[in-house]
Amino acid sequence: MEKNLSERNWKKKLLGQKSRNAVANGFIYAVLAVLGVLWILPIVYLLYTAFRVTPSTGIIFELFPDGLRLGVGNFGRLFSETKFLIWFGNTLLVATCSCAITTLFILMVSYSFSRMRFKLRKPLMNVMLVLGMFPGFMSMIAVYFILKALGLLNSLFALILVYSAGAALSYYICKGFFDTLPRSLEEAAILDGASQWTVFWRITIPLAKPIIVYTVLTSFISPWCDFIFVNTIINDPNKYTVALGLYKLINAEKNSFNDNFTVFCAGATVVGLLISALFMSMQKYYVEGVTGGAVK
Repeated sequence: MEKNLSERNWKKKLLGQKSRNAVANGFIYAVLAVLGVLWILPIVYLLYTAFRVTPSTGIIFELFPDGLRLGVGNFGRLFSETKFLIWFGNTLLVATCSCAITTLFILMVSYSFSRMRFKLRKPLMNVMLVLGMFPGFMSMIAVYFILKALGLLNSLFALILVYSAGAALSYYICKGFFDTLPRSLEEAAILDGASQWTVFWRITIPLAKPIIVYTVLTSFISPWCDFIFVNTIINDPNKYTVALGLYKLINAEKNSFNDNFTVFCAGATVVGLLISALFMSMQKYYVEGVTGGAVK
């Protein structure tokens, strides 16, 4: 009798726990669904506005507006009436060069801090970590006057130089990944006569593919999306990046916003699709790089 009562009580507790879990899970899913809708609404609005027929007719209740034909409408205006291709080329040049230099700097600095031991190692790591916490725009005025003194204002080289100069401050995630790699492989190579440089290029780099992809993506996206610094030093329309060019497109004149907002959304759609495709194609390695670098 007592055994039956205990079994019944246990089943009641189990059912009560399951019901509470179901309610909690339902609430969590409802919150996530609301957040998902809020997150996707701006993207839907951007796409809808990019395909709208005209910029000044308000909300148009059409499933497939005329602008969906990429040869005309907003996308046609984007490529024919603006310098979008020039802006895109400038952005691609700056982002690619900065990405290559930044990735190389981060990999070498991270490997040095992870594998080598010297007196100022920990003080340098701490100082660089603290400096990396400050927003880059805090030094913008000083950087502006330095570039002005060097005669580098209004040049793409200045953008590449500035974006790459502070690359080493972002060493910590990459260093954490290198710390997880077994030292026995490198020690075996050194015993066979390999130098530290050979070990780095022949052994460590092939094993670090996830963190390299992560570093490449983060190094590429920063100059690609930057607006504040570009707006500070670039005045030549032929040297605008995409972010600055699209901003000027809707702020050049009094009525530019109403006339060109749909073209602005078309340009943002093109840029957003390219970045999304890049991230989706390398998502696997990106996640591996983040989780691997966070182990320590």
